[in-house]
Amino acid sequence: MNGIKPLLGIGISVGVLAGAWTFASVELTLITWVAFVAWACFFAAGGGTTGLAKGLAANLAGVFWGWVISQGLDTISGSTLALALMVTIVGFVLCVEAALPLLSFIPGGFAGTAVFFGTGFDLGGVVVAVVAGALLGIVSEKLGAALQSVIDGRSHAPTAPTATPAT
Repeated sequence: MNGIKPLLGIGISVGVLAGAWTFASVELTLITWVAFVAWACFFAAGGGTTGLAKGLAANLAGVFWGWVISQGLDTISGSTLALALMVTIVGFVLCVEAALPLLSFIPGGFAGTAVFFGTGFDLGGVVVAVVAGALLGIVSEKLGAALQSVIDGRSHAPTAPTATPAT
């Protein structure tokens, strides 16, 4: 049980938020699974504000490059060879754009492109779900930390330093 206890806060947080997101996204006809991919990217990119920024930026860049491919297919031709060539170029771009610190999470770029393709090129739906997933990541992390503090018997409010009497 000692190995599980440090994960209870995040587990409860993610579980509750995952259930709430699933219910809300289905009711609102949003793309449920895409948010889970973006949520995973938040954690894989390191969590916190850095994971939020890098995961979201890389996911959105990947969605953009997927959209570019879809536009190219409409313009050039729908051939398998054209698709393969465009994917080759975008795969290269997804790697070299990682020279920019904000886009340095390469898996997030590939995930963004993949979810765009996986939804049949639903640009608006993917962008909404990717943003929702990134926000679910930061909320679940903060809520999980607060819950873990309660589980561990710590106050999650910072304590004010005590003043030392002057001598």
